[in-house]
Amino acid sequence: MKTFRQRLDRLLASALILIMTAMVLNVLWQVFSRYVLGTPSSFTDELARYLMIWLGVLGAAYVAGKNGHVAIDILPRRAKPGTQRRLRQAVNWIILLFCFFGLVIGGGRLVFVTYVLEQYSPALRLPLAYVYLVIPLSGLIVIYYKSHDLLRR
Repeated sequence: MKTFRQRLDRLLASALILIMTAMVLNVLWQVFSRYVLGTPSSFTDELARYLMIWLGVLGAAYVAGKNGHVAIDILPRRAKPGTQRRLRQAVNWIILLFCFFGLVIGGGRLVFVTYVLEQYSPALRLPLAYVYLVIPLSGLIVIYYKSHDLLRR
């Protein structure tokens, strides 16, 4: 039976594939409509921008769950195993706190403000709160991954 973490990994991977596919199709339509039809589509630039935001921020959460981010590992490689473990825990706590205060609290406030002010995107007329919703969502996902890592060790 798959654990919640494995299901979350699979869901994130599928969502990232879907977003990337939509982005490629969107850009292909933009090129086709501009150079073949002669009338560029008005929404494709904006949609590509928002899809790229979602891809980047959700992708960062996915990679955080896989512990695949680029890291400077000079200090951990030279340390003893016990020190390496404590250093990993400290880094996980720092990431967890940053995600809570920066992404969840800060991103949540951004979503709230754009929702209350009823800000919409110019071409798609999409509420910007939906675009920014990926920030606190990604923060919660990273918090889950890092707290799972902390409890596992």
